[in-house]
Amino acid sequence: MAFARIRRLATTALSATALALTSLGAVTATAAPAAADPCGFYETHSDAYYNHCTSDGSRVVIHVRVALAPDYERCVAPGRTWLGSASKIQGAHYVGRTC
Repeated sequence: MAFARIRRLATTALSATALALTSLGAVTATAAPAAADPCGFYETHSDAYYNHCTSDGSRVVIHVRVALAPDYERCVAPGRTWLGSASKIQGAHYVGRTC
């Protein structure tokens, strides 16, 4: 009788662990697509982008930092804007005004 109780307890513990690990996998799987196009500046292995996330359709001015060249400002529309090669663009940020 004691053996059956221990076996049942072990089976319950293993089931709970499997359920917890499966739940963590589901959270990770749903979080991955959101990271594909994050808001603001981001780079891929070869390109630099600025993703202006908005629901009001506004256009904003960003400051783009460039390696070995003058920085510049650019007006960007909602969505993803290609800024150039990731080896040349060092970053970009919203300057606080619309265009």
